[in-house]
Amino acid sequence: MGWLRRLALAVCLAVPLPGWGQTVVEGPEGARDVIVVGGDHYHPPYEFLDDDGEPAGYNVELTQAIAEVMGIEVHIELKPWSEVRRGLEQGEIDILQGMSFSEARTEQFDFAPPHAIVHQSIFARRGDPVVEVEELRGREVLVQRGDIMHDYLIEHDIGAVVIPVDTHADALRALAAGQHDYALVANLPALYLSRELGLTNLVPVARPFSLRYGYAVRQGDANLLAKFSEGLAILKNTGRHQAIYDRWLGPLEGGEGFPWHRVGQVGAALSALLLLILGVIVIWNRLLKREVAARTEELRLHQQQLIQADKMASLGVLVSGVAHEINNPSSLLLLNLPVLRDAWADAEPILEAHYRRHGDFPFGGLPYSRMREEIPGMIDDMQEGTRRIKRIVGDLKDFARQGGSAQAEVFDLNEVVATAVRLVDNSIRKATGRFEAHYADDLPPLVGNAQRIEQVVINLVLNACQALENPAQGIRLTTRHERSEGRVLVEVCDEGCGIAPEDMHRLTDPFFTTRRECGGTGLGLSVSASIVSEHQGGLTFDSRPGHGTRAVLSLPTRPADATSTSTPQTREQETDAP
Repeated sequence: MGWLRRLALAVCLAVPLPGWGQTVVEGPEGARDVIVVGGDHYHPPYEFLDDDGEPAGYNVELTQAIAEVMGIEVHIELKPWSEVRRGLEQGEIDILQGMSFSEARTEQFDFAPPHAIVHQSIFARRGDPVVEVEELRGREVLVQRGDIMHDYLIEHDIGAVVIPVDTHADALRALAAGQHDYALVANLPALYLSRELGLTNLVPVARPFSLRYGYAVRQGDANLLAKFSEGLAILKNTGRHQAIYDRWLGPLEGGEGFPWHRVGQVGAALSALLLLILGVIVIWNRLLKREVAARTEELRLHQQQLIQADKMASLGVLVSGVAHEINNPSSLLLLNLPVLRDAWADAEPILEAHYRRHGDFPFGGLPYSRMREEIPGMIDDMQEGTRRIKRIVGDLKDFARQGGSAQAEVFDLNEVVATAVRLVDNSIRKATGRFEAHYADDLPPLVGNAQRIEQVVINLVLNACQALENPAQGIRLTTRHERSEGRVLVEVCDEGCGIAPEDMHRLTDPFFTTRRECGGTGLGLSVSASIVSEHQGGLTFDSRPGHGTRAVLSLPTRPADATSTSTPQTREQETDAP
C-alpha cells in the first residue's frame, strides 16, 4: 500500500493548481490561463457596462486589441471603482486598464506608458464662483470613492469636506440637485454624463490637473506590465490605437462649426503644389540626361538611351512610392494647417483676452482652457509631417545631383551608429530577437557630415532587418579601427536569405530592388553609396543565398592635426522648420 500512497502524492504534485502565478479563470478543458482585467463599471466613454451588461468603451476595446496582438486571453470585470482597486491590491485582479498616475500610487502600483491624458475638472452649478483647488478649503466637494482626486484631497490636506460617492454620475446628480458645493471629477466623463443625463445647470469652472492615464499592476508584476506595454506600443506604431481613440474620444474632443471643408481645400492645394514640384524635378532630370546623351559619340548615346529606358521603366514605381510617402504628411496638413493659421496664430490673443475677462468658455465643443493645450500637439504633428516631406524631396535631390557639398564636422562614429540604432529600434525588435551591437573603444574622431553617415547606417540596418525570414535569425553590428589601413569600419551582418550572385553588382544601382512588391524603390543603397563616395569611403557587400549578408562601411581617418583642435560634439537631431 506504501507504493500507492507515493503514486497518489506524485500525481498531486504534477497537477498545476490555480492561483500559482497568473490568475486563472475557470474555462473549458485545455483553455489557456486568463488575465483578469479590472475597470470601472460606469466611467463612460472610457469604460462602462452597455445596455446588455457587457463591457464597452475606449479602455475595453484597447484591452481587447492588445490581447489580440499579444496572443493572450483576458477576462474584463467592470465593478465599482473602489472594489476593483481593492481587488488589484488584494491580488483578485491582475491589472487595471485605466488608472491615473501619481507619485503616491507608485508605492503600491507599477504603471505602463500612458494611453491617454485625463484632465480633472472642478464642476459647479451655473453661476457659482470660479475657484482653484486651494480655495476648496471648508467647501463640500464630491469625489469618486478611491479616485485620484479623492487621494489628492486627502494626501495634500486641502481642508475640503470630502464627500465620496461611487461614480461620477452620482457626484454630478447630487451637485445638479443642489447638494454640496463642487464636484472634482474627470473632465471628459463629466461632460459625457452631463449631456447624457441632461444636467444642463453644471459647468466646469477650473481644470487644475492633467494626468497620465494607463494600465497599472501590483508593484513588482513586471512581466504582465511588459506584455501590455509591448502590445500598446504595437497598436500605436500601427495606427490602431489612434483609430480606437478617435472612435471613442474624438467626438467629444471635436466640435461643430469648424471649417473642415476649407481645411480640405487648402490641404489639397498644397498637396497638388508639392506633387507639381516633384514632377518638375523628375522631368528636369530626365531632359538633362537626354540632352547630354545627344551630344556624345554613338556608343555613349547608345549607353545613355539604355539607362534612360531603365529609368522610365522604374519611374512609375518611384512615383507611386513618393505618392504613398506624401500621403500621411499631407493628411496631417489637411487636419492641422488651418488650426495653426486661422485658430491659433490669429485668434489666440483675442481668445486669451476673453478668457482672462470672462473665465472659461466653450470652444469647438470643449472648454477653451483645454483646447489651448491641445493645439501645440497638433502643431508638432504638422511639423513632423513637413519634415517627412522634406526628407523625401531631399532623397530625390540627392539622386539627381552629381556630387555633394555637405559641410564637414568632427563627430564620433560610435555615437552616430548608436543614434541610428535607436531610430530604427522598433523595426529591429519586430524583425529579430537577437540583435547585437559591439562598439570599439579606440575609434578616432572623424570629419564629415554625421547626419548623412547616420542615414547610411540606418539603410544598412533596415536592409538587414528586411532580409530576415523569422525572428530567430540574428543581426550583429560592429565598429572597429583598422590602424594599419587608416580607416574605421562599420560592419552589419545578418542571418537572412542572402543575395543572388547575379544581383550583387547591381546593389547600388539607382532603382534596383528585389522588394518591388513590398514598396521598395531602390533608392536607399544608391543614395548611401553616393554619401560614402563623398566621404572618400567604401561600401562593400559579401553574401551567399541562404547564408546571410555582410555589409561593410569604411571611412578614412584624418591626420592628427586635422582633429587636434576639435573634439566630437554631441549631435542633436535636425529640426527643420516647416
